[in-house]
Amino acid sequence: MNPRITLAVTRRVLIQLRRDRRTLVMLLVLPCVIMALLWWMFQDKPAFGFGALAPALLALIPFIIMFLVTSVTTLRERTSGTLERLLAMPMGKGDFLLGYALAFGLVAAVQSALAVGLSVWALDLSIQGPVWMLMVVAVIDAILGSALGLFVSAFARTEFQAVQFMPALVIPQILLCGLFVARADLPPFLHALSDALPLSYAVDAMRKVAGDADPAVWGDLALVAAFAAAALVLGALTLRRQSE
Repeated sequence: MNPRITLAVTRRVLIQLRRDRRTLVMLLVLPCVIMALLWWMFQDKPAFGFGALAPALLALIPFIIMFLVTSVTTLRERTSGTLERLLAMPMGKGDFLLGYALAFGLVAAVQSALAVGLSVWALDLSIQGPVWMLMVVAVIDAILGSALGLFVSAFARTEFQAVQFMPALVIPQILLCGLFVARADLPPFLHALSDALPLSYAVDAMRKVAGDADPAVWGDLALVAAFAAAALVLGALTLRRQSE
């Protein structure tokens, strides 16, 4: 891998995103709209609702959006022949994937700053830990979504197939991450399964920051980062130059 080539890929992706206004709006504005809608739904029910769900959603939204955008964008690069032309140059698969991860990580930082800032300062989300830790967790969650999106794009031939991976990889994690039922209250098999899913630790980390800033949050973040790194490695091993 070459740092100069990796940064060139990052710059290229950021330029593409800047020109794609619809995608940029979805990445930056949609999370804020969802958080505002959630606050509006529960503004007359302060005893439960926004304060309980918002930390988990601040972890879920970046993960879901980045998974969708990254998987579809990477597949489009391959089906259009762009990826084949890029890899014919002195650029490795690692440069391509890491460049993408860095680009979407930067976008995730802006996305998280907007969503977290809106939730804490405009929607009065009460948290015990520092605001910057919420942003760190949200960014790592977004990078995890991007890494998984890069990985699954290797197994899809069309954009529709890429989107079909969401029910298989994302929805089960949403159901088992503790959003609807506390993980400790899940049946033993489902609890064990949730322990093997990265989104569970992402939600746990966000709730710990919003709660009492438990130092154990760093262990959860390390696990999420390890899952993201593993997905990038698998993505580099399975990435194809073009669709069959």
